[in-house]
Amino acid sequence: MTPYRRCGRSGLLLPEISLGLWHNFGDVDDANEARAMILSAFDKGITHFDLANNYGPPPGSAEKNFGTIFHQDLAAHRDEMVISTKAGHTMWPGVYGEWGSRKHVLASLDQSLQRMRLPYVDIFYSHRPDPDTPLEETMSALATAVQSGRALYVGLSKYPLPMLQEAVGLLRDMGVRPLIYQPPYSILNRWPEATGIHTWLEQEGIGSIVFSPLAQGMLTPKYVDGIPAGSRAARPEGFLQEAQVLAQQEKIRALHAIACELGIPLHHLALRWVLQQQGVTSLIIGARTVAQLHDNLAALDLPALSADVLAAMDRIAPAEASSKADNG
Repeated sequence: MTPYRRCGRSGLLLPEISLGLWHNFGDVDDANEARAMILSAFDKGITHFDLANNYGPPPGSAEKNFGTIFHQDLAAHRDEMVISTKAGHTMWPGVYGEWGSRKHVLASLDQSLQRMRLPYVDIFYSHRPDPDTPLEETMSALATAVQSGRALYVGLSKYPLPMLQEAVGLLRDMGVRPLIYQPPYSILNRWPEATGIHTWLEQEGIGSIVFSPLAQGMLTPKYVDGIPAGSRAARPEGFLQEAQVLAQQEKIRALHAIACELGIPLHHLALRWVLQQQGVTSLIIGARTVAQLHDNLAALDLPALSADVLAAMDRIAPAEASSKADNG
């Protein structure tokens, strides 16, 4: 069963590995496999399911499909589940379909609840910072989500440290304590570590749940020898591009060599590394099949990486503030 960790200074426990529905749960995907993955994850102790308004494709379909599976199979277990969603990325056409206005944030939350057929979510995030909307307006919408009973907790995703600090202060002034922060984080993208975000979160008692711990698949054996045909990076659409893989190829191969010395797969090494880093409450994995889900969960059974291994990985891919927040 999946171990749990306390989310900052709060009463909420989260599984060390959470299931993200960013990919593979939309209308274009296999509905039977999606259902099997969600049910298998819950059976393995994954109680946290991470969604956003725009997950699919098409946007909104991951929430709709999750809602169908939930009501068909898991509704009796609602109080054993943590369901999160987000607003901020492009969701519908027109001037109110994205960013951080009060109009978008609360309309998006209401739409998400309608798609999932839920009266509330456990965690509601501002998915990305808005450079034009006053921060106080976005935070007031998050506060309203809690105060109206549509969310139990609120979180922030991908905010740079100065804006994150201001946002947390604004929320607290409004009587809402932010629970959690969600950044991209992996051995190849140590942005929240390098910029001091994880240290500050620990000091403030705010949890951190990280996404893309496998760097969108770069930290799997798939890309050790190049870019295979049919892989995510080989397709012109999508977030992972061929140039990104080629830029990291040397590091990927060096990390793969460490994994081979330990007798474990590269992706297990990468997941174990994230779980041993300062301030990490949980990591979000994606999966295409039940077998892939179980393979990733097997990383929890491995012993902790030694100080020598951690030091070797640090030399290969040191923390650099030039890394950045990805989409997600």
